[in-house]
Amino acid sequence: MSDVDSIVFVVDDDDSLRRSLERLLRVTGHNVETFSSAAEFLQRPDPDMACCLILDIRMPNLTGLDVQRAITEAGRPMPIILMTGFADVESCVAGMKGGAADFLLKPFDEDDLLRAVTAGIIQSVELRKARQVRGELENRLVALTPRETQVFWLVVKGLLNKQIAAHLGTKEGTVKLHRANVMRKLHAQSVADLVRIADRLESQGNSPVRARSDLTATPRDRAQLA
Repeated sequence: MSDVDSIVFVVDDDDSLRRSLERLLRVTGHNVETFSSAAEFLQRPDPDMACCLILDIRMPNLTGLDVQRAITEAGRPMPIILMTGFADVESCVAGMKGGAADFLLKPFDEDDLLRAVTAGIIQSVELRKARQVRGELENRLVALTPRETQVFWLVVKGLLNKQIAAHLGTKEGTVKLHRANVMRKLHAQSVADLVRIADRLESQGNSPVRARSDLTATPRDRAQLA
């Protein structure tokens, strides 16, 4: 897979291998940027397109695993292909546990590398789409009032209107009104839609407003937990 709307990054302090990988990737139709050090690469802003990173584990100063951790902590949606010339089991395990998309032992077959790059770009496209969907959902969620947000999370927990009203200390008719507003603002047609929205939001962390436990707790609940 080669795509003008994607880019492959190569980070390796071995000049010869770095140039070789650049030539191979360009010949096969990929856009490529190379870096001789981890620090140099980390200064590069995220591209506005699908991408993947070919990253050497053993480099001076910042190692490949250091770069992997920095990317993960920054929440950058970038599949990483780790490579090394040493069969270091500990580093391999750490890299895969850290979420590496693939691991290649030097010298590796060119076809294996190209397959890994193709898979990485496909994964990047999917990650970017998921991030865009999540961003749209978060924007809709922010449009809810605090009480509507409470009702949303209680609905997806499976509570009925009567139960939500009792939990929040309000009338069932008021809950129905809030629930209708939630459906409209979140572009949902059913409770199943609301559950799917909640699952997407929670699959990548807490909601952008407040923790769910706080949103659904009444003042009495919080007082009891204090």
